[in-house]
Amino acid sequence: MSLRLLAVRHGQASFSAEDYDQLSELGSAQAEALGSWLADHEPRFDRVLCGRLRRHAQTLDGIAAALGRSGHALPPTRIDPRLDEFDHRQLAVAFVRAFPQHPVSLGAKQGRSRDLTALLRLLREALLSWTRDELPEAAESWATFRQRTRSVLTELASGERQSVLLVSSAGVIAQLAAESLELPDHRSIDLNMSLRNSALCELHAGETGIQLRSWNGLPHLADRRSMWTHV
Repeated sequence: MSLRLLAVRHGQASFSAEDYDQLSELGSAQAEALGSWLADHEPRFDRVLCGRLRRHAQTLDGIAAALGRSGHALPPTRIDPRLDEFDHRQLAVAFVRAFPQHPVSLGAKQGRSRDLTALLRLLREALLSWTRDELPEAAESWATFRQRTRSVLTELASGERQSVLLVSSAGVIAQLAAESLELPDHRSIDLNMSLRNSALCELHAGETGIQLRSWNGLPHLADRRSMWTHV
Protein backbone atom coordinates (compact mmCIF):
# COMPACT_ATOMS: atom_id res chain seq x y z
CA MET A 1 0.00 0.00 0.00
CA SER A 2 1.39 3.39 -1.01
CA LEU A 3 -1.48 5.55 0.21
CA ARG A 4 -3.92 5.56 3.06
CA LEU A 5 -6.29 8.51 2.71
CA LEU A 6 -8.75 9.56 5.39
CA ALA A 7 -11.14 12.09 3.83
CA VAL A 8 -13.33 14.17 6.15
CA ARG A 9 -16.37 16.18 5.19
CA HIS A 10 -16.62 19.50 7.02
CA GLY A 11 -18.88 19.90 10.04
CA GLN A 12 -22.37 21.33 9.76
CA ALA A 13 -22.32 24.70 8.01
CA SER A 14 -24.72 27.61 8.55
CA PHE A 15 -27.62 26.53 6.35
CA SER A 16 -30.11 29.19 7.46
CA ALA A 17 -27.59 32.05 7.60
CA GLU A 18 -26.75 34.54 4.85
CA ASP A 19 -23.18 33.19 4.82
CA TYR A 20 -23.32 29.41 4.51
CA ASP A 21 -19.54 29.06 4.57
CA GLN A 22 -18.95 28.90 8.30
CA LEU A 23 -19.54 26.18 10.85
CA SER A 24 -22.55 26.26 13.09
CA GLU A 25 -22.07 25.66 16.80
CA LEU A 26 -23.01 22.02 16.18
CA GLY A 27 -20.55 21.83 13.29
CA SER A 28 -17.73 22.96 15.56
CA ALA A 29 -18.72 20.33 18.13
CA GLN A 30 -18.71 17.65 15.42
CA ALA A 31 -15.18 18.62 14.39
CA GLU A 32 -13.85 18.54 17.93
CA ALA A 33 -15.53 15.19 18.59
CA LEU A 34 -13.79 13.83 15.51
CA GLY A 35 -10.46 15.17 16.71
CA SER A 36 -10.91 13.45 20.06
CA TRP A 37 -11.73 10.18 18.32
CA LEU A 38 -8.72 10.49 16.04
CA ALA A 39 -6.50 11.09 19.06
CA ASP A 40 -7.46 7.63 20.34
CA HIS A 41 -7.51 5.79 17.01
CA GLU A 42 -5.61 7.69 14.28
CA PRO A 43 -3.18 10.11 15.93
CA ARG A 44 -0.48 10.23 13.24
CA PHE A 45 -0.60 11.51 9.67
CA ASP A 46 2.22 12.21 7.24
CA ARG A 47 0.36 14.96 5.37
CA VAL A 48 -2.72 17.14 5.79
CA LEU A 49 -4.64 18.59 2.83
CA CYS A 50 -7.48 21.10 3.06
CA GLY A 51 -9.65 23.11 0.69
CA ARG A 52 -9.73 26.90 0.80
CA LEU A 53 -13.24 27.35 2.14
CA ARG A 54 -13.83 28.70 5.63
CA ARG A 55 -15.83 25.64 6.70
CA HIS A 56 -12.91 23.43 5.69
CA ALA A 57 -10.42 25.43 7.76
CA GLN A 58 -12.72 25.64 10.77
CA THR A 59 -13.27 21.88 10.69
CA LEU A 60 -9.54 21.25 10.55
CA ASP A 61 -9.01 23.74 13.40
CA GLY A 62 -11.47 21.81 15.56
CA ILE A 63 -9.79 18.51 14.78
CA ALA A 64 -6.34 19.94 15.48
CA ALA A 65 -7.47 21.53 18.78
CA ALA A 66 -8.83 18.24 20.09
CA LEU A 67 -5.74 16.35 18.97
CA GLY A 68 -3.56 18.97 20.65
CA ARG A 69 -5.34 18.54 23.97
CA SER A 70 -4.42 14.86 23.75
CA GLY A 71 -0.77 15.61 23.05
CA HIS A 72 -0.83 15.02 19.29
CA ALA A 73 0.05 17.50 16.56
CA LEU A 74 -0.78 17.47 12.87
CA PRO A 75 1.89 18.15 10.24
CA PRO A 76 1.70 21.48 8.38
CA THR A 77 -1.40 21.84 6.23
CA ARG A 78 -1.24 22.12 2.46
CA ILE A 79 -4.10 24.25 1.15
CA ASP A 80 -5.20 22.91 -2.24
CA PRO A 81 -7.75 24.84 -4.36
CA ARG A 82 -8.63 21.61 -6.17
CA LEU A 83 -10.43 20.60 -2.96
CA ASP A 84 -12.83 23.54 -3.06
CA GLU A 85 -16.50 22.62 -3.36
CA PHE A 86 -18.70 23.72 -6.25
CA ASP A 87 -21.03 26.67 -5.59
CA HIS A 88 -24.31 24.88 -4.85
CA ARG A 89 -26.34 28.08 -4.68
CA GLN A 90 -25.08 29.27 -8.07
CA LEU A 91 -25.91 25.91 -9.64
CA ALA A 92 -29.41 25.95 -8.17
CA VAL A 93 -30.02 29.42 -9.63
CA ALA A 94 -28.62 28.29 -12.99
CA PHE A 95 -31.00 25.32 -12.99
CA VAL A 96 -34.07 27.44 -12.22
CA ARG A 97 -33.16 29.80 -15.06
CA ALA A 98 -32.52 26.96 -17.49
CA PHE A 99 -35.65 25.02 -16.52
CA PRO A 100 -38.19 27.54 -15.21
CA GLN A 101 -41.16 25.17 -15.63
CA HIS A 102 -39.61 22.21 -13.83
CA PRO A 103 -41.61 21.36 -10.66
CA VAL A 104 -38.66 22.05 -8.36
CA SER A 105 -38.04 25.37 -10.11
CA LEU A 106 -41.66 26.37 -9.64
CA GLY A 107 -41.39 25.40 -5.99
CA ALA A 108 -38.30 27.56 -5.59
CA LYS A 109 -40.09 30.55 -7.13
CA GLN A 110 -42.96 30.06 -4.69
CA GLY A 111 -40.60 30.11 -1.72
CA ARG A 112 -40.68 26.40 -0.91
CA SER A 113 -36.91 26.19 -1.40
CA ARG A 114 -36.57 27.59 2.13
CA ASP A 115 -37.69 24.15 3.29
CA LEU A 116 -34.75 21.77 3.61
CA THR A 117 -36.46 18.86 1.83
CA ALA A 118 -37.47 21.07 -1.09
CA LEU A 119 -34.00 22.59 -1.26
CA LEU A 120 -32.38 19.15 -1.44
CA ARG A 121 -34.71 18.15 -4.29
CA LEU A 122 -33.74 21.31 -6.15
CA LEU A 123 -30.04 20.70 -5.53
CA ARG A 124 -30.24 17.10 -6.71
CA GLU A 125 -31.95 18.07 -9.96
CA ALA A 126 -29.45 20.89 -10.49
CA LEU A 127 -26.48 18.57 -9.97
CA LEU A 128 -27.84 15.91 -12.30
CA SER A 129 -28.47 18.55 -14.94
CA TRP A 130 -24.93 19.86 -14.39
CA THR A 131 -23.48 16.40 -15.11
CA ARG A 132 -25.35 16.44 -18.44
CA ASP A 133 -23.87 19.84 -19.35
CA GLU A 134 -27.33 21.43 -19.38
CA LEU A 135 -26.50 24.54 -17.34
CA PRO A 136 -24.83 27.14 -19.58
CA GLU A 137 -24.71 29.64 -16.69
CA ALA A 138 -22.71 27.31 -14.42
CA ALA A 139 -19.57 29.08 -13.18
CA GLU A 140 -17.58 25.84 -13.62
CA SER A 141 -18.33 22.95 -15.95
CA TRP A 142 -18.94 19.49 -14.55
CA ALA A 143 -16.02 18.16 -16.59
CA THR A 144 -13.66 20.70 -15.02
CA PHE A 145 -14.87 19.98 -11.49
CA ARG A 146 -14.60 16.24 -12.06
CA GLN A 147 -11.08 16.48 -13.46
CA ARG A 148 -9.64 18.83 -10.84
CA THR A 149 -10.98 16.92 -7.84
CA ARG A 150 -10.01 13.49 -9.10
CA SER A 151 -6.54 14.72 -10.01
CA VAL A 152 -5.79 15.04 -6.28
CA LEU A 153 -6.39 11.32 -5.75
CA THR A 154 -4.35 10.38 -8.82
CA GLU A 155 -1.46 12.50 -7.60
CA LEU A 156 -1.53 11.06 -4.09
CA ALA A 157 -1.85 7.48 -5.29
CA SER A 158 1.25 7.83 -7.49
CA GLY A 159 3.38 9.28 -4.69
CA GLU A 160 5.32 7.83 -1.82
CA ARG A 161 3.91 5.65 0.93
CA GLN A 162 1.98 7.92 3.27
CA SER A 163 -1.01 8.42 5.53
CA VAL A 164 -2.99 11.52 4.55
CA LEU A 165 -5.77 13.47 6.28
CA LEU A 166 -7.92 15.42 3.82
CA VAL A 167 -10.65 17.91 4.78
CA SER A 168 -13.10 19.07 2.13
CA SER A 169 -16.77 18.93 1.11
CA ALA A 170 -19.27 16.27 0.05
CA GLY A 171 -19.03 16.93 -3.68
CA VAL A 172 -15.25 16.67 -3.70
CA ILE A 173 -15.09 13.54 -1.56
CA ALA A 174 -17.82 11.92 -3.66
CA GLN A 175 -15.55 12.35 -6.68
CA LEU A 176 -12.72 10.54 -4.92
CA ALA A 177 -15.03 7.64 -4.09
CA ALA A 178 -16.55 7.59 -7.57
CA GLU A 179 -13.08 7.40 -9.09
CA SER A 180 -12.17 4.42 -6.94
CA LEU A 181 -15.44 2.63 -7.78
CA GLU A 182 -15.49 3.69 -11.47
CA LEU A 183 -19.05 4.98 -11.08
CA PRO A 184 -21.01 6.88 -13.72
CA ASP A 185 -21.50 10.57 -13.05
CA HIS A 186 -25.10 10.34 -11.84
CA ARG A 187 -24.12 7.84 -9.15
CA SER A 188 -21.49 10.23 -7.81
CA ILE A 189 -24.38 12.62 -7.14
CA ASP A 190 -25.97 9.91 -4.98
CA LEU A 191 -22.74 9.69 -2.99
CA ASN A 192 -22.59 13.46 -2.70
CA MET A 193 -26.12 13.76 -1.32
CA SER A 194 -25.59 10.94 1.18
CA LEU A 195 -22.46 12.19 2.95
CA ARG A 196 -22.97 13.37 6.54
CA ASN A 197 -21.20 16.27 8.21
CA SER A 198 -17.79 15.36 9.69
CA ALA A 199 -18.07 11.84 8.22
CA LEU A 200 -14.97 9.75 7.54
CA CYS A 201 -14.23 8.06 4.22
CA GLU A 202 -11.15 5.89 3.84
CA LEU A 203 -9.37 5.08 0.57
CA HIS A 204 -6.30 2.97 -0.01
CA ALA A 205 -4.06 2.86 -3.07
CA GLY A 206 -1.36 0.41 -3.99
CA GLU A 207 -0.38 -2.15 -6.60
CA THR A 208 -3.99 -3.26 -7.07
CA GLY A 209 -5.24 0.27 -7.67
CA ILE A 210 -7.44 2.59 -5.63
CA GLN A 211 -9.96 1.04 -3.26
CA LEU A 212 -12.72 2.59 -1.15
CA ARG A 213 -12.46 0.92 2.26
CA SER A 214 -15.16 2.85 4.16
CA TRP A 215 -17.81 5.45 3.43
CA ASN A 216 -19.76 7.93 5.55
CA GLY A 217 -18.56 6.72 8.93
CA LEU A 218 -19.35 8.58 12.15
CA PRO A 219 -17.51 6.56 14.82
CA HIS A 220 -16.97 9.75 16.84
CA LEU A 221 -20.73 10.31 17.04
CA ALA A 222 -21.80 6.69 17.40
CA ASP A 223 -23.56 7.31 20.71
CA ARG A 224 -24.69 10.85 19.83
CA ARG A 225 -27.16 10.42 16.99
CA SER A 226 -28.72 13.80 17.71
CA MET A 227 -25.50 15.30 16.27
CA TRP A 228 -25.89 13.60 12.87
CA THR A 229 -26.55 16.15 10.11
CA HIS A 230 -26.33 16.34 6.31
CA VAL A 231 -26.07 20.09 5.53
